[in-house]
Amino acid sequence: MAKLYFSYAAMNAGKSTILLQASYNYRERGMRTLLFTSALYAEMDEGQISSRIGVRAEADLFDKDHDLFAWIAREHEAAKVDCVFVDEAQFLTREQVWQLARVADRLNIPVLCYGLRTDFRGRLFEGAGELLAIADSLREVRTICHCGAKATMVMRRDASGAAATQGAQIAIEKDVYVSLCRKHWEDEMGRT
Repeated sequence: MAKLYFSYAAMNAGKSTILLQASYNYRERGMRTLLFTSALYAEMDEGQISSRIGVRAEADLFDKDHDLFAWIAREHEAAKVDCVFVDEAQFLTREQVWQLARVADRLNIPVLCYGLRTDFRGRLFEGAGELLAIADSLREVRTICHCGAKATMVMRRDASGAAATQGAQIAIEKDVYVSLCRKHWEDEMGRT
C-alpha cells in the first residue's frame, strides 16, 4: 500500500536535495517519477527544483487551482508513474493535500512531500498543517541555528535587516530568511 509522506524542516535543511536524490534513485532504476513545485518558484514560466549545492531537475508547476489527483491520474494512465515528489508543499491547499492522499490510496503511488512547517511568524502554512494532520509518515529534516541547537523556526528580515513581524505570509526571496532555534527566534521577534 502506497503512503503519503511529509518531510518538513526550517530553511536550508536540504529538503530539496533529499527530494532530488530520491527521484534520481527511482529514475536510475528505470522508474518514472513526477516532480512538482509551486508556481511561485517559476523561472520564466518553467518549473525547476534546485538545491543550494547545485543539483536541479525540471518540475511541473502547481498553483492553488490545479487538481493534482486528476493531473497525476492522467499521467499514470499515459505511462506508469512509480512515485510523485512535491517540493514547496507548504503552498498546497488543504484540498490538494487530500488529492495527493487519494493518489496514494486509490492509485497506489507513493507521494513524498517536502516543505516548511511554519512561516516567519511561527504559524502553520495551510498545506503543511493538512499534511501534518493526515500524512501517513512524518519526518523532520534537521538543520541548526547559529548557536548549534536544532533550528525549528524561520525568521524573515525586513529591508533594514531587523526581524519582520508583519507582512504577507509568502515572500520568495530566499536570502532574507534565517533558520533559528525557538529561543533565538523568540529573542529576534521580541517575544521574550
